[in-house]
Amino acid sequence: MSKFKPLASKSSQPVTEKVQKLHRLAFLLDNSLSIPGTKLRFGLDPILGLLGIAAGSGDVVGGAVGAYIVYQAAQMGIPKEVVWQMVTNILIDSLVGLVPGLGDLLDFTWKANTRNMALVDQHLTVSSTPNKGNPLFVVGITLLTILIVLGCAFLTLLLIKAIFQL
Repeated sequence: MSKFKPLASKSSQPVTEKVQKLHRLAFLLDNSLSIPGTKLRFGLDPILGLLGIAAGSGDVVGGAVGAYIVYQAAQMGIPKEVVWQMVTNILIDSLVGLVPGLGDLLDFTWKANTRNMALVDQHLTVSSTPNKGNPLFVVGITLLTILIVLGCAFLTLLLIKAIFQL
């Protein structure tokens, strides 16, 4: 039995279905794999970061999926303060991702998507009625999150260029 109340959203898809899909996505990125014989779990996000073909490309993909989760939360009417917390989680993940090694380690421990879904869960269990997200806020927060991710990738490329020019 789901712990979410079946709320209706502006689309025909109930909020519970949307939230469950977002949980699966966050799980895939943050916790879908385990190290045998340990309780340590990780997902595709750190793997994408380690295997990025071009510098920062894996982090960009992971950040873009994280931005999608933030976008969906904003569309569901999650309060602006909570959405800003979610953006901060993505920002921390993206900024620390600029630092080789440390960024990869953070991907194994920070789990921004899982943190963001916990924020969504907190709001949905507190709120009994769904709110309609302000369309301007939804678009603005989405663009800001995408710019953060792309900006961090650009800074990574500049850093690599500077290192090779030394």
